[in-house]
Amino acid sequence: MYKHILSLSAVLWLAACSPKSMVVDERLSPFDLTETISTIQKNAQDSGWVTPKVINMNDNVVKNGGEPLVKQVRILELCNAKHAATILNDEESRYAAVFMPCSIAVYTKADGKTYVSNIHAAQMGNLMGGVVGDVMSAVDAEQQHILRFLNNSPAS
Repeated sequence: MYKHILSLSAVLWLAACSPKSMVVDERLSPFDLTETISTIQKNAQDSGWVTPKVINMNDNVVKNGGEPLVKQVRILELCNAKHAATILNDEESRYAAVFMPCSIAVYTKADGKTYVSNIHAAQMGNLMGGVVGDVMSAVDAEQQHILRFLNNSPAS
C-alpha cells in the first residue's frame, strides 16, 4: 500500500515539475551582475569553497568566432577540495568528475534584471547514489547556503 502511495506521489511530483525545474534552479538576484558575483564569491569563501575561475561568456563567445551576446553571462566555477577529493579518490565514483567544478551561472535578461542558475545537485546525486549521492547532497545544501541572498521565489 505504501509503495503505491510513494509511486503515486513521485508521478504527481514529476507531473508538476517542468524538466527545467527538475534539473536547474533559476532565481532572481536582488543585485546587479557584478554585486551578485561578488556576493557568491564571498559566501563561497566563507563556506570553505573557492572560486578558481569566473568565465566571461560574452568575451569567450566572440573570441572563438561566435556572434556577440546580447546580454551579460558569467559562469562561476566553485570548488570544495574536501568534496572533490572524496569523489576523485573513490574508483567507483571518479566518473562524477564531469560535474567538477560546480558551476553557477549569473546572467542578465531583457527585463534588465540579474538571474542566477545552478543544478539541483541533490537530485542529480540521488540518481547516482553511493558516494556521489552523499557528496552531491552535501554540495546542494552548501550551495543553497552560498546562494541564500537570492529571492525565495523562482524566476519566471
